[in-house]
Amino acid sequence: MTSATDSPLPAVTRLIATDLDGTLLRDDKTLSDRTTAALAAAEEAGVEVFFVTGRPARWMDVVSPHVQGHGMAICANGAAVVDLHDGRLLTVHPLDRVIALDVVAALREAAPGVSFAVELATGIHYEPAYPPFHMDPGATVAVAEKLLHEAAPGTGAPVLKVLAHHPELAPDTFLALAREIAGDRASFTRSSPTALLEISGLGVSKARTLASCCAERGIGPDEVVAFGDMPNDVEMLSWAGASFAMGNAHPAALAAASGVTLTNDEDGVAVVIERILAAR
Repeated sequence: MTSATDSPLPAVTRLIATDLDGTLLRDDKTLSDRTTAALAAAEEAGVEVFFVTGRPARWMDVVSPHVQGHGMAICANGAAVVDLHDGRLLTVHPLDRVIALDVVAALREAAPGVSFAVELATGIHYEPAYPPFHMDPGATVAVAEKLLHEAAPGTGAPVLKVLAHHPELAPDTFLALAREIAGDRASFTRSSPTALLEISGLGVSKARTLASCCAERGIGPDEVVAFGDMPNDVEMLSWAGASFAMGNAHPAALAAASGVTLTNDEDGVAVVIERILAAR
């Protein structure tokens, strides 16, 4: 793997795709002045920037002022494309509720002690035992089976993802277990340092939705530079023509990327953007 200063870049970079937490954002969840300047310079140079994150749309305030004219971001690990100008969901790739209930049942049996949250297009709801990470005060607290139930099929808001937390299992062990028992029914990944799985519709990923957005613009993977740090970035890092794992990245992200840059607290994304613009 090569470094931020010598890894090959596309002959022409037309789009930059970057994860947020652990990648573009510092550990304090802010953007540095250097990164803010790099994003603005990329826009001025005509390079599109897409934020591609596991976050829901309602947690995008930190980067909304820096989105380019297209106003779009890929959220919930590819389950939604959001217009950050007005918060509208432009595209949704939902997790079928019947399949979600099946996966919940399989995880309860395989990993006793697991607790769940359900991320709907309208907000998050969670079980009483689910850890209080970033809770919505308007959320419904109930067992996942109730949260996923519909009075009639198709009457509920789309399920963007289900979150599964285990208080004892190691994060990668939990991920491997879930993929083994239910990987044929849904997509499993993780982005948290804890044993918190993110469950999406089968085949849904950051890479798949990013590829669709790029195709709409006539942009090929060989014209894209991507950044990420965790297992939920692996497919995107593998798909892009050039990709950089952060210096603080998970081993799976490091293995998938074509290069490595500095850590998120060291402006690793900005370092590469500056290099891209200097080469234009």
